[in-house]
Amino acid sequence: MPVKIRLQRHGKKGKPFYWIVAADSRSKRDGKFLEKLGTYNPNTNPATINLDVDGSVKWLHNGAQPTDTARAILSYKGVMMKKHLLGGVTKGAFSEEEAEKRFAAWLEEKEAKVQAKRDGLSKAEAEARAKALAAEKEANEKRIAAAQPEPETEETPETTEGVDASAEVEAVEKAPEVPEEAPAAEEMKAEEVEPAKEETAPAAEAKTEEPSETKPEEASSEEE
Repeated sequence: MPVKIRLQRHGKKGKPFYWIVAADSRSKRDGKFLEKLGTYNPNTNPATINLDVDGSVKWLHNGAQPTDTARAILSYKGVMMKKHLLGGVTKGAFSEEEAEKRFAAWLEEKEAKVQAKRDGLSKAEAEARAKALAAEKEANEKRIAAAQPEPETEETPETTEGVDASAEVEAVEKAPEVPEEAPAAEEMKAEEVEPAKEETAPAAEAKTEEPSETKPEEASSEEE
């Protein structure tokens, strides 16, 4: 019977989780399978893959055909590389020990690349968190500054004195000029009034003296 190495879907909705299985090509995708070879979790970065390399190589030697997705996973984990090396051992190109040594070197190089990718992702994530934290801190500071009342401005005495002095200067400049002849006119009026008073005084004295002159005449007539 034809055998395929394919993925069998499990997990929750929106978070798929796959089994890597060897199953009859005529069975349903999520139906019965012949052997479970590993798991594949695409929800992590990088994806988490657990695979039985030797079991997968065995099924490939027995004629199992992987799907496109399963082939990519097998190549990523070194199954296809190990199958190629075992083919060279079968042909006598090199010994089995040499094949294992080459496969171990390949795995070490592959693991270094995967670790470098993980380090880069973790560093990028740390930088993103630091930027987000700095942006949040800046937003909080702006919010606090906006919530605080603005201080009231007080006028200094120097400014008020300056304003009063300028107002006084303007008032003096706008005041009407007093003519210089006004004092002379007031003196002339005073002089005119004083002689008039002096002229009236003798007349009053004359009136008071007239009765004294007539009294002797009246006295003489009475004697006669």
